[in-house]
Amino acid sequence: GELWTRKRRSEEGSAQMASAAVAVRADEAQAVEAAQSALHAEAGAMQETHLRVLLTDEERCAAMRVRHGALLFDYSRQRATVDTMRKLVALAHATHLTDKIRAMLAGEKINTTEGRAVLHTALRAPKQGAARIIVDGENVVEQVLAVRAKIAEFSAAVRGGSFVGATGKPLTDVVAIGIGGSYLGPEFVYEALRCDAAASEAAAGRRLRFLANVDPVDVARATEGLSPDATLVVVVSKTFTTAETMLNARTMRKWIADALGEDAVRKHMVAVSTNLSAVEQFGIDPSNAFGFWDWVGGRFSVCSAVGLMPLSLQYGTDVVEAFLAGAHDIDVHFADAPLEQNLPVLMGLLGVWNSTYLGYPTRALLPYSQALLKLAPHIQQVDMESNGKRVKLDGSELPHASGPINFGEPGTNGQHSFYQLMHQGRVVPADFVGSCESQRAVSVPGEPVSNHDELMSNFFAQPDALACGKTAEALRAEGVPEMLVPHKVFQGNRPSSSLLLRRLDAFAVGQLLALFEHRTAVEGFIWGINSFDQWGVELGKVLAKQVRSQLQASRVEAAPIDGFNPATTFMLKHYLDQSN
Repeated sequence: GELWTRKRRSEEGSAQMASAAVAVRADEAQAVEAAQSALHAEAGAMQETHLRVLLTDEERCAAMRVRHGALLFDYSRQRATVDTMRKLVALAHATHLTDKIRAMLAGEKINTTEGRAVLHTALRAPKQGAARIIVDGENVVEQVLAVRAKIAEFSAAVRGGSFVGATGKPLTDVVAIGIGGSYLGPEFVYEALRCDAAASEAAAGRRLRFLANVDPVDVARATEGLSPDATLVVVVSKTFTTAETMLNARTMRKWIADALGEDAVRKHMVAVSTNLSAVEQFGIDPSNAFGFWDWVGGRFSVCSAVGLMPLSLQYGTDVVEAFLAGAHDIDVHFADAPLEQNLPVLMGLLGVWNSTYLGYPTRALLPYSQALLKLAPHIQQVDMESNGKRVKLDGSELPHASGPINFGEPGTNGQHSFYQLMHQGRVVPADFVGSCESQRAVSVPGEPVSNHDELMSNFFAQPDALACGKTAEALRAEGVPEMLVPHKVFQGNRPSSSLLLRRLDAFAVGQLLALFEHRTAVEGFIWGINSFDQWGVELGKVLAKQVRSQLQASRVEAAPIDGFNPATTFMLKHYLDQSN
């Protein structure tokens, strides 16, 4: 009787706990729904308010500026009020944003569909006072620092001339092979620092090329002007099985072997991979393989060996360490700053506001710096591969679209390309990025301002033009002919934010990277999706294998096209007929 009584009490206790948990979840769902309803109502009210009016409110504008170190973030040209921001922060609290950020930074396995932690922040952990982050019983920070030390040692040997090619020549040129996140992030950082004084001095006499596309033209472009005896090839593939990367790797191995012999491969090719047996079978010395981990997603991997290997070979350890320090600076700010003053959180909340509540399906990233020409392509992948999802973490369908379409181009080039649409066509929320100092200052005698001031004049003017526009009344007052008035009206009310750096150096580049990485995470956390898997890229790969097998069979055995729909069958037949 006593055992039965204990069992019954236990069952009653479990039932009460389950009931309490259900009640908590119901309360949380109600809090989220209430926050969402308030924001939908706010969006409706905002339709009656124009930015040219909001921008006359000095108190509002002052409240919509945030400083962090040398960074100034101004979001006063967003279609939002101080009360809007309070409601967005309420949504952040209702969706447990702070808890989700802490879980990510602590190494919890928040990538639930793949059972993985998400720890690109651990990749920039400083050597001094290094944190302990435990994943599967291992302190991952120790592993990160060990790989970074190995990269620093190897890159110093190559740059210093103690590790040379098969003929004894210094390896002054590097071709980094990778695709997607193994290419876009490292290329962004490389281009951003090419004209920085410290990085440029460190890279004197060296060249870095990237080979990503399986198109043989990309191989020709990557190797143009290079000599195999002075070239080191870095193959970036975690599993050493990525189809495009490995075909390009085999192509570059042939390029080296044809010129220098098969034995030269071990002196001219290294790997960023965890598959040491495949690396050795390929002909690369496994001691020259540099690892990374499954808790590093490809698009978040620039601070791992994926990016650090080619960047260290080009710029040296000091520049790379400054870049990592900048990213870590934003990581700390992201972890510690209050939501209302937290740059990535504010950027993410505004992204949710523009996409989900104001209904804008696109956004533009507009750096007024030619050095940042590869920022938009990289963030395009970071954001669209992360947040282009149709279901929530629990598998239920989202009631709205998630990630917006991202695009961008450096100013002033973009002004002569797609700004016409932004000013008088579709509304495209924009993020402007600029710097107070130029990497290469130029002043031409007789010109009213320096070249950088000319560039930045546009940086300051374009957000105001988008926000305020120009009315028909103003045009008539200027004497514009009546027939031209409707063509010259700018409606304005187009939202944007402005991010102003002091200068674009390695530290600032690291800050920029982390800001946009964390913006993406914030948006995903608010939407309740998994920003760290990418199942959408899989189907095309599977179908490409089927096409590859068909092409091989048709070319080698004259096999007929079989197993495809009529449209693809016709296109394949035409392709084979025209390419034989």
